[in-house]
Amino acid sequence: MPNLKVKTILVSQPEPKVENSPYFELQNKLKVKVDFRPFIHVEGVSAKDIRAQKIDLSKFTAIILTSRNAVDHFFRAAEEMRFKIPEDLKYFCQSEAVAFYLQRYVVYRKRKIYVGQKDFSDLSPLIKKYKDETFLLPNTDQLNSDIPVTLDSLKINWTKGIFYRTVVSDLSDLKDVYYDVLAFFSPTGIRSLFENFPDFKQNNTRIAVFGNTTKQEALDKGLRVDIMAPTPETPSMTGALEKYILETNKGK
Repeated sequence: MPNLKVKTILVSQPEPKVENSPYFELQNKLKVKVDFRPFIHVEGVSAKDIRAQKIDLSKFTAIILTSRNAVDHFFRAAEEMRFKIPEDLKYFCQSEAVAFYLQRYVVYRKRKIYVGQKDFSDLSPLIKKYKDETFLLPNTDQLNSDIPVTLDSLKINWTKGIFYRTVVSDLSDLKDVYYDVLAFFSPTGIRSLFENFPDFKQNNTRIAVFGNTTKQEALDKGLRVDIMAPTPETPSMTGALEKYILETNKGK
């Protein structure tokens, strides 16, 4: 593991839009340069391709929404299909953040909206209560495997629809750019690195990963993982970065 001072970090996500982001605090506190660049992005699936999945929006009485992307692409697809969303449609939102985002599209107080706590499993009691509904899960092509297992266990009538895809971004302009730390948050982000730079050699670059699936993908690609989050000590990526940098830059 290299013990070189950390001066530059590339975070493989969009730049935060809030001024008080912990990344900006990290940058100011530790005097390191933090850049942001999404290694992956989301693209909507066309109405034609959604229909090809044998999905007829008029057949569903409830929608399960797991993310803001799911919200955006459900309403985009409905508009492309010229489908008028019925007022009595039920919305089951994985978290308060998703439910809050839903207000961009519907008048909250006039709709039937049910909200989980945080994890998808938290929605189970709510969905079970309305088990006679016909549920649509508009989602990505890279669906968390826990979700179908949970829905099948509830013995409900549900259908998965691929409404958007996670695709690799073009990073060719970064070819000659070097960073001390690269921070990744998904297995697809790691795959993007190698699709864009098939000859990538880690050398002294430190790899930071969030989550066990991201870590496993990094290891499978022959990378050395230097910084891991979440851990009991550092539950966030910024916390893990700060701990590593304080230890590594000490006395340098």
